Amino acid sequence: MKGFFGKLLRIDLTRKTYVQELIPDEVFFRYLGGKGLGSYLLLKEVPGGVDPLSADNKLIFVVGPATGVDMWGSSRYGAYSKSPQTGFYGESYAGGKVAPQIHGTGYDAIILQGVSADPVFLEINETAVIFHAAAHLWGKDTYTTEDEVLAQVGVPQAQAVVIGPAGENLVRFACIENNYWRSAGRTGMGAVMGSKRVKGIVFYGGAACEIAEPERVKTLLKNIAAKAKNNAGVKNYQKYGTTQMVKTMNLAETFPTQYWSEGVYEHWPEISGDSLLEKQEVKTTACPHCFLACGKLSKVRSGRHQGLKVEGPEYETIFAFGGLCQISDLAEIIHLNDLCDRLGMDTITAANLAAFTMEAVKMGKIEAELAYGDAAAVAALLYDIAGRRGLGAVLAQGIKQAAQVWHMEDMAIHVKGLEPPGYDPRVLKGMGLAYATSTRGACHLRATFYKAELGGLIDPGIVEGKAELFIDFENRLTLFNTQILCVFYRDLILWPDLVQLVKGITGRDCTQAELEAAANRIVTLTRVFNAREGATKDLDTLPARLFREPINEGANRITPKELQYMVDNYYRLRGWDDQGYPLTDEINKATADVI
Repeated sequence: MKGFFGKLLRIDLTRKTYVQELIPDEVFFRYLGGKGLGSYLLLKEVPGGVDPLSADNKLIFVVGPATGVDMWGSSRYGAYSKSPQTGFYGESYAGGKVAPQIHGTGYDAIILQGVSADPVFLEINETAVIFHAAAHLWGKDTYTTEDEVLAQVGVPQAQAVVIGPAGENLVRFACIENNYWRSAGRTGMGAVMGSKRVKGIVFYGGAACEIAEPERVKTLLKNIAAKAKNNAGVKNYQKYGTTQMVKTMNLAETFPTQYWSEGVYEHWPEISGDSLLEKQEVKTTACPHCFLACGKLSKVRSGRHQGLKVEGPEYETIFAFGGLCQISDLAEIIHLNDLCDRLGMDTITAANLAAFTMEAVKMGKIEAELAYGDAAAVAALLYDIAGRRGLGAVLAQGIKQAAQVWHMEDMAIHVKGLEPPGYDPRVLKGMGLAYATSTRGACHLRATFYKAELGGLIDPGIVEGKAELFIDFENRLTLFNTQILCVFYRDLILWPDLVQLVKGITGRDCTQAELEAAANRIVTLTRVFNAREGATKDLDTLPARLFREPINEGANRITPKELQYMVDNYYRLRGWDDQGYPLTDEINKATADVI
C-alpha cells in the first residue's frame, strides 16, 4: 500500500542496539496505520500479565499516514503501551511540531523495549539511533530538558518529546511533553518512558513516502478549507480554543464541581474563555497544517504569577482545577497548569486527585492543610506527588490505590482507574456509555460524544438510540486516529472525506462500510487486549456514586438500568457477546496474525 514506509524501528534499551524491521502490507491493509498499527503492535509485542513498569512492557510511538501529506489537523503522534495507571490498554496523543519530524525519520512506528542501565536520551534520524547519556538531565523539569536535548543535538528542525520528575519517579499518570505545553497526557505513558530510564527522544529527518493520488488529496484539502470558511465552530475555536466549553457546560448544568457533587460552578464566568481574553494577554497559536488555531498562549498580566506563560489553559484543565477544586482565579489555574507541564503529569488526573484529597480531609479520613479553593496548597501537593512525598506518595499510585488506602472506594470517581474529564454523565447519558466502554478508562476523546448530545443530534437525557449513534461517532474517530487527525476537525472531516483521504494516500478504494468495518476491527482488537489483562463486563460501568447521587437539585441522574441498556446494545452492535467479549468470528477478524 502507498502512504507508508513499511518499516518499524526497534530500539533495545538494555543492549543499546537498534534494528529496522519490515511491516507486511497486510498489516496496513487491515489496520490502516496510526492507532490501528499501534494497537496491533501492542497486542503482538506485549505479553499478557506483564507489569506495566517492567522491562517486558514496551512503549510504541506511531504517526499516521496523513502526517506525510500535510493533511489538515495531522500534526499529531500517538503513544501506546500497557497503562501503569489502569493496567489495561494505554494510548495517548499529542499535537505540536513533533509528528512531522517523527514521520521524517522514515518509520511508521518506533518501539522502545528493555530498560537502560543509566538515564539516556535518544537521537533518532533516517540513518541512525544515537544513545546519549542523560544523568545530568535526571531531575530537571520538562522545559529545561527539552531545551537542553535540542541544544545538544544541534539540528535546527529537530523536535523532542521528554518527561519530567513525575515520569522519572514513576507517578502512574505521568505524561510525555513536547513543545513545552503539548502533552500525551493520559494513561501514564510518561511513567512507562521513565521506567525505561529514557529522559527524552529527539527526532529529525526528511524522509517521505509515495502516496497514491496526490491530486485527490489536494482536492480534499481545498474542499475541507472551503467548508471551514465562515463556519461558526471554526471561528469559536480560533477565538476561544477549548475554553469556550466552560460557558457551554455550565449553561447545560453538566460542569463537574466540588469533586463531582454539583453540575454548575457558581464562579464559572471568572474562569471562562471571555475572562481569559479579558484579563490575561492571549496570543492565538496553531499546530503545523491547522487553520483551527485553537492554541491560546496566555501570559498572566498581574499578581503573584505576573509574566507566567503557558499555552492554555485548556477546558479540561479549567474544569478540573476550577470546577472540581473550586479555584476561581484563572491566574492560579494557569500556575497549576504550568506546574503539571513542568513536572510532567496529566492535569485531569492531578486535579481529580487534588479534589479527592480535599474530600478526604473534609470527611476526616486524613489530616492535611488542604481545602476547596486553596490553590497554594494544591501547588504544594503537585510537588509532593511528583516527588512521592507524604500524601503524594499515596496519590502517585493513582485513584484506585488512594481510595483503598483511605477507605474511600465509595467516593472515588473513575472508570478502570482513569478519572473522567469534564462532562457529567448524569446529564449527558451518552458520555456515561463512553466512559463505561472505553478500553482506556473514562475517556471523552474516543468518540467526543458530548458534541452529539450538546449539538442537538440526540437528546442528552434519553438512552434509546444512544449506542447506535455513539458507535458511528466512535468508529469515525477511530478512523481519525488511524490517520492520526485532530478530533476537533470532526465537523469538517466526515465519512465521505475519510473515504477520499484513504484512497488518495493509500490507493485503497474503500467504501464507508469497509472503513466502518476496519474501525470495528480496531476497537475489537483493543477489547481483546483488555480481556487478556483480566477486564470483564463488571468494569464497563460508572462509579456507584454517580448512580446514587443526582445533581442539579435532583433533576439529573443516571440509573444502572439505563447504563446497562446502552452497554448491552453497544455490545450487540459491535458483534460481542452479552459479557462484552468479542465472538470468535469477530476475534478472528480483529486479530488475524496477531495472537
